[in-house]
Amino acid sequence: MPKLSTTQRATIREEFPNLSRDVKKFPVRDGEEPWTTAEVSELVQLLLDDKERFTAELAAADAELSDLLRNSGDGAGDDQADYGSSALEREQELTLVNNLRDLLAQTTHALDRIAKGTYATCEMTGAPIGKARLQAFPRATLSVEAKAREERR
Repeated sequence: MPKLSTTQRATIREEFPNLSRDVKKFPVRDGEEPWTTAEVSELVQLLLDDKERFTAELAAADAELSDLLRNSGDGAGDDQADYGSSALEREQELTLVNNLRDLLAQTTHALDRIAKGTYATCEMTGAPIGKARLQAFPRATLSVEAKAREERR
């Protein structure tokens, strides 16, 4: 991960004033090194960047969906193929909007967990999620074992 700028570090210190203290409590799996403030700060910045990007993409996708829905009744003389194509386009845009909302919610939840000092703890079992898993997918809320159990249901 790239090094953080002075401005980014200042923003993180302002938004997460207890980060240095809380990081020491973040659990790790057997064989993992404890979390460092630098590691978590990089994840925080990644999540903040994602939140900003998802918010902008969601606004654009919402506007596009609104246009599609607004113009969906203008089809005087459209044949069934045109109607089907329009319906498919609306469905795809709706799926995109819902996926962006979900990613934004997951990102916000991860940032909230960091702020509350509960990050890196599985929400199902209370066990450590694992540094490697969180570094690969910082929005993870379940350990690999808990996620596997959830998917088997």
